[in-house]
Amino acid sequence: MSKHSSTLSCVSWNIHRGRGEDSIINPKRTATVLCDEVCSAETEVLVLQEADEELPPHRGFLDISGIEDRTGLRYVQTEAQSRWGEHSHGFLGVVCFVHPAIEIEAVRVLDMPGHCHRGAVILDLRKAGQAIRMIGTHLSLSQALRIVQMRTLGQHLFRQPARPAVLCGDLNEWRPWGGLALSRRILGARFSGPAPPTFPVRKPFLPLDRFLSAGGARVERATALDGPGIRIASDHRPLAARIVVDAEG
Repeated sequence: MSKHSSTLSCVSWNIHRGRGEDSIINPKRTATVLCDEVCSAETEVLVLQEADEELPPHRGFLDISGIEDRTGLRYVQTEAQSRWGEHSHGFLGVVCFVHPAIEIEAVRVLDMPGHCHRGAVILDLRKAGQAIRMIGTHLSLSQALRIVQMRTLGQHLFRQPARPAVLCGDLNEWRPWGGLALSRRILGARFSGPAPPTFPVRKPFLPLDRFLSAGGARVERATALDGPGIRIASDHRPLAARIVVDAEG
């Protein structure tokens, strides 16, 4: 890594709306596993999927302040326009936390088409003067819809000032090379990154959860986390990644 580059330690996890492998919905267990097994002292950005109830009004169910206290991260979607509704914690289940030392320049949400409503949360961040854009999302199971969703995202990013970017979340793409939806042709930039398997949780063989980077950011490594709580709390394993961001200019 160049001495002019910076790094970012990130985690993404689909928490399955608090439903564990035992089919029991237990948000308290989810939060405990999140704090004890998923997040570490190094975690700087946490992006959760399926962290609101599935049906409108998409109510949040996590103890947000408890997670903040135990992880040291801060919940960023405090403004109403960054959530689906008054009682939601996130935007269509996407909930983000960021380390207090990182400056949050903007939080935007993007409504994306699909039979099952999908969305993205876009964070413009700055760490020690270095700009980076984090995009958390949860894509459709349908390849055709993933293509439309990523085209929508690509058009949105095209209209924004350029900066190093990381796309993360449950992308529901089993092919390591990403398919058409994650291609430059659709997104407008070449997003790339490793593809460790994360699903199903007990014996994962599908790389459904990903960290992909473009524009001066690079996923140096990505690791599917494991632990006794992780194996029961959700149907996905969390994915931890170390991002390297090139210096500006």
